[in-house]
Amino acid sequence: MNTVDAQRILETALICAQEPLSLRDMGQLFEGAVSPDTLKTMLAQLQQAWSQRGVELVCLASGWRFQSRPEMRPFLDRLHPEKPPKYTRATLETLAIIAYRQPVTRGDMEDIRGVTIHSGILKQLEDRGWVEVIGHRETVGRPALYATTRQFLDDLGLASLDALPPLDSEAAADALGQLDFDGPDAGQADPGSASSASAEDAPVPTPIGPAPEELVTAPSPSPSSTEPPAT
Repeated sequence: MNTVDAQRILETALICAQEPLSLRDMGQLFEGAVSPDTLKTMLAQLQQAWSQRGVELVCLASGWRFQSRPEMRPFLDRLHPEKPPKYTRATLETLAIIAYRQPVTRGDMEDIRGVTIHSGILKQLEDRGWVEVIGHRETVGRPALYATTRQFLDDLGLASLDALPPLDSEAAADALGQLDFDGPDAGQADPGSASSASAEDAPVPTPIGPAPEELVTAPSPSPSSTEPPAT
């Protein structure tokens, strides 16, 4: 098989894939006849070939996928003007704490936020596929340790936790604010809150930075990709 045919096959697979493809997945296309280094070269060539289009080929935590460029979002939103309901501020703050201080226990989160965190908030984030329990702290009661998943990074368009913007930056707020919360419990107020408005009054956590020695990301199922139009 020549390089041109191999690249066409790879491009087609990436366009039609419902979720990011890993190098192992791509290797299966060619039954091992194409080396990982050759695949990386072809991926770089595809990125260049699509560089002037409205979609781009990106490398995420769980693999490679085509997705629309950020500057295309305002136009694509016109096709679906109804915005999905958002979770409350309490949920966003909890997610931010897990993302930047993982692995953390529920008690750690409550110490940072200064208020009790209802178990329903953590369940919502787990149901959405953004956080999961990766172990237990060896202390009294062995509390669960929470960390973000690869799906969380995929939905942010990031390849690793190192790519997270500083927590106290505007970029961090923008990134979390653009997450699609149209999950199983979207539109519901955080459990334990009298209303979503009451959650808005919760204290804002003090800025915290990532603790590199504690950063843990456990594997999880990949999200559906945004498919560009077939060429």
